Parts: sequence; C-alpha cells; structure tokens
Amino acid sequence: MGKSSTMTFLTTPGGEELAIMPRREFEALQEALEAAEHARDLADYRAGRIPGLSPDETRALVSAASPLAFWRGYRGMTQRELARKAGITQNYLSEIENGKRTAGVMKIMKLAAALDLPIEAIVEDPD
Repeated sequence: MGKSSTMTFLTTPGGEELAIMPRREFEALQEALEAAEHARDLADYRAGRIPGLSPDETRALVSAASPLAFWRGYRGMTQRELARKAGITQNYLSEIENGKRTAGVMKIMKLAAALDLPIEAIVEDPD
C-alpha cells in the first residue's frame, strides 16, 4: 500500500470502528503479513529455536491433537514431566492439549519455555 490508499473508516451504531479498503490493497496487506510470518519462522529455524522436521514428523505435527501435544512428544516428555516443569497439573495440560481448555499467556509462556520453543510453535494458528 502506498500513498494512494483509498481506505475509509466507519463507526458502527454499536461504536465499533471499521476500516474499508479496496480488495487489491487488502490482498497486498495479507501477502505482506504472510511474508513477515514466513520470515519470522525461517529466522526461528535458522537460529535453532525450532528444529527442522522430517516429512513424517511434519505429518505427525499436522495430525496431532495440538502443536503442544506434538512438541511435547517430540521432546520426549510425558504430560506429567511437562506439567511439572510448567507448574500446572497433568490433567490441566491434557485438557489444553486436547482443546478442552485454553491457557492464559503466562501458562503458554511457561509451557514454551519448558519445551525450549518460541510461543508461536505451540499455539494453534487461527487460520
């Protein structure tokens, strides 16, 4: 997007502020965000923060109950071990891994630290 952006801002009757932009600008913005995410992921890999995965490991990650469950197994940890390291109960960890409960940011940070991974590796991508 450059100086010729034709973005318009509106406020709904409920007070929510909305931005309206041409589809081509929206798609360019989406592409830029995806490129930034890819660059971050590549930097994490190159810095050793996320290990490279074989094709079989990648399939296991995609089919796992959650990224958290995959990475715990990848690191060779039991739920009990990870829960202890993160300061939560094994039952709570099981519920997080299976999508029955959500964890707050501080808990996610502790889990990521216990797995020696960036937070982004263990949280579900909303897309």
